[in-house]
Amino acid sequence: MEHISKRFGDFYANKDISLTVNRGEVLTLLGENGAGKSTLMNILIGLYQPTEGKIFLNGKEVRIESPSQAVKLGIGMVHQHFMLVEAMTVFENIILGDKHAKGLFIDRAARRKEIEELSAKYGLDVQLDKLITEISVGEQQRTEILKALYHGAELLILDEPSAALTDIEVEGLFAIMQKLIGEGKSIIFIRMWKSGLFLKFIALLSEWILTVNCVVKRFPDV
Repeated sequence: MEHISKRFGDFYANKDISLTVNRGEVLTLLGENGAGKSTLMNILIGLYQPTEGKIFLNGKEVRIESPSQAVKLGIGMVHQHFMLVEAMTVFENIILGDKHAKGLFIDRAARRKEIEELSAKYGLDVQLDKLITEISVGEQQRTEILKALYHGAELLILDEPSAALTDIEVEGLFAIMQKLIGEGKSIIFIRMWKSGLFLKFIALLSEWILTVNCVVKRFPDV
């Protein structure tokens, strides 16, 4: 993203922000509420269009006009407030909008096998036949991550992913992130500024941080 600005009327939510995330890296966005972190990412997934600036993917300029286009480009986002259908099972949520579907028909056995393989590969333990209302917050988050990977995400945006997790679930999330970057996935991690142990976890994984507003720098020793 190069020189991105987003203006609502006379108010700039983002102004002249540039960032780069490479394959197999974690970039962390740190900032207070209202700093524009989520707005910036909503531009990247096509919910908003930038007032100014350009987006490049694999060295080519792209214009991302919708979340569905972002998915086709390999960009997935797990929102702070999960986007799961509570009346459906974990499996049904993951295959929703499946690229393999032919009309109304889908090979559920083949898709289930593919999901189980992804789950095992990245340590994303989920109960595929449970309703969303029957599983924990941590499992709902794993479902969202698994859904993004199933739909082809190479760049995964995690918006405040640890906000509602227990300490054990946070440790599990970072273990998952390590596996993802080890396989060459890229992650943008959005987080309010918070010092102490949590920042140490982030520092272990992140190549760069972007403090909004808006200076790029290497992670300090913590």
